[in-house]
Amino acid sequence: MQRDETSHMSRRDFVKVTAAAMAATGIAPHLVRGQESGKPLKVGVIGCGGRGTGAAHNAVEADKGIKIVALADVFKDRLDACRKSLKEKAQQDVDEKMCFEGFDAYKKVLETDADYVILATPPYYRPAQFEACVNAGKHVFMEKPVAVDGPGVRRMLAAGQKATEKGLSVVAGTQRRHQKGYIETIKRLHDGAIGTILSGQAYWNSGQLWYRLREAGWSDMDWMIRDWVNWAWLSGDHIVEQHVHNLDVMNWVLKTHPRKVVGMGSRERRVTGDQFDFFACDFFYPNPTSPDKPDTDIHVLSQCRQINGCANDVSERVIGEKGVSNCNGWISSLSEPIKGEGNPYVQEHADLIAAIRSEKPINEAQQVTESTLCGIMGRMSAYTGKAITWDRR
Repeated sequence: MQRDETSHMSRRDFVKVTAAAMAATGIAPHLVRGQESGKPLKVGVIGCGGRGTGAAHNAVEADKGIKIVALADVFKDRLDACRKSLKEKAQQDVDEKMCFEGFDAYKKVLETDADYVILATPPYYRPAQFEACVNAGKHVFMEKPVAVDGPGVRRMLAAGQKATEKGLSVVAGTQRRHQKGYIETIKRLHDGAIGTILSGQAYWNSGQLWYRLREAGWSDMDWMIRDWVNWAWLSGDHIVEQHVHNLDVMNWVLKTHPRKVVGMGSRERRVTGDQFDFFACDFFYPNPTSPDKPDTDIHVLSQCRQINGCANDVSERVIGEKGVSNCNGWISSLSEPIKGEGNPYVQEHADLIAAIRSEKPINEAQQVTESTLCGIMGRMSAYTGKAITWDRR
């Protein structure tokens, strides 16, 4: 039976369910910064699948002054579906002449007067397209992850530095960085709420994602791109594509990246593609009190799995000298949980829009690239059975 992204809960559907759950508990959504429209901003979308379309809707929801002016995708049916969705659900009517098809279509978007660009193509393409956006002087919202290998990571870091030099704002789809519960909790952890962090755990154990069986008339490239989330060269494998969220939280809490990882994994159930079904990794983070002594490293246990019918867990946890925290609203030493109102998928665009309008740039390129590299390290350790160090990037 064919399965695709419409068969499972999408990122946007997850947001709706989360919002409904928040309403049921009496938590009111907070005012999103940027909702009071200022200078109108034009947005181009590169990658018009489910995530690109969802991000375009998030941008429109974030601010009344947003206008989607251009779309680009390899496939015309994706372009047409995105254009229809924006017209019917967001009252954004993109001129057909501004809808570009093909592998070089992103270059056409960069020739428009768009103020910022949404990058939502498969991660393999992110480094080249981000670099092109920076060279064109465009602000960027880019989905995670942002590379699938070491050369891509190096290219991202260089382009991110150039964005800083040009005063461009860059926001990534690591939405926990824009989620009030995480922001406030991690601030308190940094202020010493549980003392020195001693260890951590990061989990994305869930069921199978969508997949596409090959259809008659599709070339190898057609099929792989439409089924991209199952191919390591396009997605980086799910430890990079999905688990990056949890690894990003660990980097955020510990204010650094791991020096080494030892991992394992296997392919057992996957229907298409060439990826593993699960990974288990031990990340070695330098201890801030003795960074030059590997024997004192902080160990972070990482698990991620995409197999149906198993116990699921998507969470983070850190243990300190004086307590424990889930990094998002709960610290064992507090008598009450920290409230986390708002929709982070909208908030990330609101924060980008506010930065562009205020001409006070924010740039998340380095942090999301480093978190992406954590996943790449874990993948390569599992693939090879070897310890992989940060310096091998």
